[in-house]
Amino acid sequence: MTTSRGFSTDVYDAVIVGGGHNGLVAAAYLARAGRSVLVLERLGRTGGAAVSARPFAGVDARLSRYSYLVSLLPQKIVRELGLRFEVRKREVSSYTPVDRAGRPGGLLVGGGEARTRESFARLTGSEREYESWRAFYGTTGRVAQRVFPTLTEPLPTRAELRARVDDEAAWRMLFEEPLGQTVEREFADDLVRGVVLTDALIGTFAGAHDRSLAQNRCFLYHVIGGGTGDWDVPVGGMGALTGALAGAALAAGAEIATGHEVLRVETDGTTTAPAEVTFRTATGEGRVAGRVVLVNASPGALAELLGEEPARPAPEGAQLKVNMLLKRLPRLRDTSVDPREAFGGTFHIAEGYEQLARAHAEAATGELPSVPPSEIYCHSLTDPTILGRELAERGYQTLTLFGLHTPARLFRHDNQGAREVLLAATLAQLDAHLAEPLTDCLAFDADGRPCIEAKTPLDLERELRLPGGHIFHGDLSWPYSAPDGPGDPGSPGGRWGVETAHRNVLLCGAGAVRGGGVSGVPGHNAAMAVLGH
Repeated sequence: MTTSRGFSTDVYDAVIVGGGHNGLVAAAYLARAGRSVLVLERLGRTGGAAVSARPFAGVDARLSRYSYLVSLLPQKIVRELGLRFEVRKREVSSYTPVDRAGRPGGLLVGGGEARTRESFARLTGSEREYESWRAFYGTTGRVAQRVFPTLTEPLPTRAELRARVDDEAAWRMLFEEPLGQTVEREFADDLVRGVVLTDALIGTFAGAHDRSLAQNRCFLYHVIGGGTGDWDVPVGGMGALTGALAGAALAAGAEIATGHEVLRVETDGTTTAPAEVTFRTATGEGRVAGRVVLVNASPGALAELLGEEPARPAPEGAQLKVNMLLKRLPRLRDTSVDPREAFGGTFHIAEGYEQLARAHAEAATGELPSVPPSEIYCHSLTDPTILGRELAERGYQTLTLFGLHTPARLFRHDNQGAREVLLAATLAQLDAHLAEPLTDCLAFDADGRPCIEAKTPLDLERELRLPGGHIFHGDLSWPYSAPDGPGDPGSPGGRWGVETAHRNVLLCGAGAVRGGGVSGVPGHNAAMAVLGH
């Protein structure tokens, strides 16, 4: 990759600011269309948050350090860019442990319909909750089939998308009324309600009845991926995707310059003259021009580069990300389920409906949740290729934990101290459902330290420049233009949802309309806007 001022020209058809996965998607599409493309990346590597890394000294385990599962990446992008990239299905969707009347048990979703039905009946004492579950996700599945293909099409209006969904009850449930109303109407069991609600809270600090409908938007993106809502394991880790994207862009003729931090973008706002991009390297500043500039960063960062005031308030992330390597999976108090099944899907911890509400209320008052909710999954059970041969043979496993309702404000005073307190409390909630302490199962690195690392929103802001540590660069937008409905955040429209007030500057990051998650959708859509599709 280019790491100095050795550019092939002073004026490119497209200069892309940021080498995360969306920037690489845009670069590959534009280069394959014959455009001259330069990608400028601040860090010494591409990939942004979608990378694989060896976080533990001397340990041959490549973990998806930040983002970790794939759902929203359209096969259209994989196919059109010729990516050698594979995902695998998880055999179990989720397991949620619970202790009722002093007896350990849990809800297992997966392993076949009969087994899931029996698990619901054992938990709730009847068939009702399972039938409600089937009906509810049958509805979201039909919406997914109709909405997901639109993500890589010109941006529909609200009315056009509503007609595409063609189900008024489903539209009202997902797009108009707070999700909590639907959850409480359709489900009676607290644990089942909580499992449903969690998809509305990933990286989103909101309550079930939040009038902004931020929780609905988050839920929508979590159930439409691929037209099925499945969340799949990337073979080789997330870095396998961004490595394939960088390879596709380079093979098509794009240039990628790492170690180049963009400082300013200057434009007259038209397509008459190229925009000027000023960057900094280890040896000084430089400039390069682009007939169009695509910014793979947050809307706030884009405004800063342009010397403008941000159009929206600064976002605030709300999650705890923990990576672990274990010598073995821990035994469970609930002996009816194999740990390999329980951790192979999403393992919900302290995510009952009332527990989620209590955690949100505590965090909203500035307190760390006393019973922090989180969820875990084990990548290496589905894809052992991320482990070195010796570790795999010895039965080592990875665990990825994602904590909810931990807004950045809770860490501003003492990030390290709050991180340690929260991590201890989160692991204590997990230990309550284990037959042995998790710490007994942790592996150790070459320096004798336990293989566990935790990242708060402030850590993500510092390491990746995620604004406020927000994994979506801000609250997710509805996948349509015309911000005229309940809960609309006032997202810009445009033909592709990536346009700005400047004709030769586009936003191709997660903060674009239909951004968020590892999808490549904003990168694809920005490239289509440049190519005039």
